[in-house]
Amino acid sequence: MNFCRLRFNLYLLPAALLALVTGCSSMNLFHHEKEQVGILRIHVESESSAAGANKSISVLRSQPVEVNIATDPILTEADVLSARLLGGPGGFSVELKFEETAGWRLEQYSATNPGKHLAIFAQWSDKLADGRWLAAPIMQRRMAGGVLTFSADASHEEMETWVKALNALAKKNADNAGSK
Repeated sequence: MNFCRLRFNLYLLPAALLALVTGCSSMNLFHHEKEQVGILRIHVESESSAAGANKSISVLRSQPVEVNIATDPILTEADVLSARLLGGPGGFSVELKFEETAGWRLEQYSATNPGKHLAIFAQWSDKLADGRWLAAPIMQRRMAGGVLTFSADASHEEMETWVKALNALAKKNADNAGSK
């Protein structure tokens, strides 16, 4: 009886050693790469009479603007195909390119709400202080093409971090969609 238990342990020992040496890629215990945070919420300005369906926010730090927005976002980071910083002589702006159905949603909301604001919230780290309302551009016309460009109330470094995180998330989402 002891012999069987000893034989089982002899077979188990090389398997256990092999598992320890080769490791498992899904359970990498020694290399913890911190996941980047790239949160995006885009809300549409709404009437203040809709109880519970909206809230008032303050956008821009130097000259705050109060905007009533619908509490449910119309676009999030999951809708982003790519993000990039555009530089110019007067500063920089952020360009977000959305996937097809999100682009249609942006076009629909901008066509039916001319003259209203889009409120853009971003968070670029796991610290809550590193998240705020970046912009509230006015939708002057229908936004076709699934691209939104805006000037952000943030530093260039903050936006570089955020854009990098959004692009990493977009790549991860594309990889996951491609593997299905």
